[in-house]
Amino acid sequence: MARRLTLLLVVALALGIALAGCGKSSLVTSPADVGSGGVTVVKQTDLVGAMRVQEAHTPELMAMPGVVGTAVTADDAGKPAIMVLTENAMPAGRLPRSLEGYAVVENVTGKIVAFAAHTGKQTPPIQLGTSGGSVVDLANGYCCSGTLGSLVKKGTTQYILSNSHVFAGDVVSGGNGKVSAIGDDIMQPGYVDNNCSTSGVNLVADVSSLSTLYPPGSTPNVDCAIAQVRSGMVRTDGAILEVGTISATTIAPAVNMAVKKSGRTTGLTRSTISGLNATVTVGYETECAGSTFNKTFTGQIIIRNTRSRFLAGGDSGSLMVQDITTNPKAVGLLFAGSSSTAVANPISTVLSYLGATMVGQ
Repeated sequence: MARRLTLLLVVALALGIALAGCGKSSLVTSPADVGSGGVTVVKQTDLVGAMRVQEAHTPELMAMPGVVGTAVTADDAGKPAIMVLTENAMPAGRLPRSLEGYAVVENVTGKIVAFAAHTGKQTPPIQLGTSGGSVVDLANGYCCSGTLGSLVKKGTTQYILSNSHVFAGDVVSGGNGKVSAIGDDIMQPGYVDNNCSTSGVNLVADVSSLSTLYPPGSTPNVDCAIAQVRSGMVRTDGAILEVGTISATTIAPAVNMAVKKSGRTTGLTRSTISGLNATVTVGYETECAGSTFNKTFTGQIIIRNTRSRFLAGGDSGSLMVQDITTNPKAVGLLFAGSSSTAVANPISTVLSYLGATMVGQ
């Protein structure tokens, strides 16, 4: 679950939101490829052949009713395989058992939608991995919130990084007569954790980029946005609650890589990457509690999210990093999923799109 969390203004109750998530093998090339507990970590470079097959067959797979995505993964023996993400378990024989020599593995995720615990007001300068959102993010009798994920910079100017649907999620003039705009205030905590009010909140940043999602056919392959930090309101070292400072460099994802994140709803949680190069269709709203639309992403990261223990509603915008103690490297920006699966933009893609770099050690 990686969408914004939504609160009904009238009764002030948080809604339950569904996401809108071995032995050694021949692929082990060095001791560094074996993770904790002897689990084989399969690098993206080891999956290039499987990716070509996955991409060639993705159009026909995605055209099948009930299929919401594809990815590459590794089977129990550490061999490359094709992952098919489905809303419900497919009847026997519906999916192929293999594609061009690669086993097909079904991952029943449910419908994937975009998600918003670190909910309390902080004394500035704040740490990130905390509740927050745009002051425009209320409409139709509801208010919405997400996570202020991490700190990035362009030149010497610092920005908070989160999702487009957290910072610039109001893309139509509908229930509130407003559309997200450059300069909108970013608050901490978010509406959901402040009774749908701006009273007493920290105004920590100003929106500096707009929607990467709308219209649905738009070309950006990321769900990201940044907001320029207001002086004195955010720790300049980019510290994240329960994670601390991170590295200024990033790392490419790998199957079975151990990762962690700090987010508004579930706080500090850990999981492992299960798929790479994913094509996924994600459900969004045009504003808080607005009409729905879908956007399809390619090249995404799939993470295990059993019973929403890694990612839940309100965790949108959380930064996913290596699961190491000191200055972990960023891996991805979490934005969507289901009760069994989470989805992240590769951080390299996000930073390239924004022209930014991580703030870290």
